[in-house]
Amino acid sequence: MIRAIGYGGLAAGVLDILDAFIFFGLRSGARPMAILHSIAAGVLGRDAARAGGMQTAALGFLLHFMNAFIIAAIYVIVSRFMPVLRRRWVICGLAYGIVAYFVMSGVVVPLSNAGPGRIGFTLPATAVFINGLAIHAFGVGLPIAYFASQDRRV
Repeated sequence: MIRAIGYGGLAAGVLDILDAFIFFGLRSGARPMAILHSIAAGVLGRDAARAGGMQTAALGFLLHFMNAFIIAAIYVIVSRFMPVLRRRWVICGLAYGIVAYFVMSGVVVPLSNAGPGRIGFTLPATAVFINGLAIHAFGVGLPIAYFASQDRRV
């Protein structure tokens, strides 16, 4: 179980952050440090995160991977009680990634110090929305579900 969480969280974290660096870099010229600052802003607020330089970028990096490992842990633990999540890992992983996207976008970010302080979901620009769904389905949910499916000690 620990191995599935570790590998799943690591794979999801790496794929998701690489997607953010590439997608937002190409779309709007965002630099990796600014993206990491935006993650840290969830805890510190936008101004403090931007003012913190490399230290708050490192915090953003750690927070990003903490979230990835939490998302992986939830799937792996629930898959022990719902074996279908391991047997049908492709469809369940894709669905889980989409659910994770909506939870992050509609609950976690809005309630963070970077959000408006209330739960709600508004659709972002089409390209951002499509990329968000795609990376969460294929780069977050799918690898987590794969590693959960390989955990034979259930």
